Amino acid sequence: MDKSVFRNMSYGVYIVTTMDGMRPTGCVANSCMQITSDPSVVAVSINHDNYTNKCISESKSLAVNILTEQTDMTLIGRFGFQSAKDIDKFEGIAFEWAYGNPVFTDSCGWFAGDVIGSYETSTHTVFFVEVKDAKSLPGTPMTYAYYHKVKNGTSPKNAPTYQADEPAESSLEAASASRWICSICGYIYEGDVPFEELPDDWVCPVCKQPKSVFKKG
Repeated sequence: MDKSVFRNMSYGVYIVTTMDGMRPTGCVANSCMQITSDPSVVAVSINHDNYTNKCISESKSLAVNILTEQTDMTLIGRFGFQSAKDIDKFEGIAFEWAYGNPVFTDSCGWFAGDVIGSYETSTHTVFFVEVKDAKSLPGTPMTYAYYHKVKNGTSPKNAPTYQADEPAESSLEAASASRWICSICGYIYEGDVPFEELPDDWVCPVCKQPKSVFKKG
């Protein structure tokens, strides 16, 4: 089966946020769609292994933040390639509150609401959310194609669009011999002083993985 056909479908890049008790948390998602207009209901897919899945299931509420083409990759790295079990993802991040959930001012819009139902697949929970509050902000929404082709980003392994061969694609092939590329998130190191070997204590500034995951272009 040629799974590359799924890359021809339209996807956005979002950060789904919710509450872990009294602490805000969230993760990157790219499978979100509107189901009905009145009332406004959306469906959001979250992997079972994501800590955010558990938090949404318990809080019964979430927000979806629509990222822009100008979104800093370090934000995607923090929310897409690290776990809230290990770090406070919101430390140092500007946000506001909407319907009891954290939302980003650095986005082109958000909506928030109550989980009114869910459906379990073998790997993901699809949450159905009745939207109670929403706001549109300036900016061009980032599509998954833009994230993949222009930002040189890759999907977290828990994303519905993840494919095992993805890190070997455009961002790796286009890299020059003086570059080091993270095989996890696609970050490309292009420093003023090229490294023949990365320092032993090197970590990816986006996904915080060690130098062992980097490949030389």
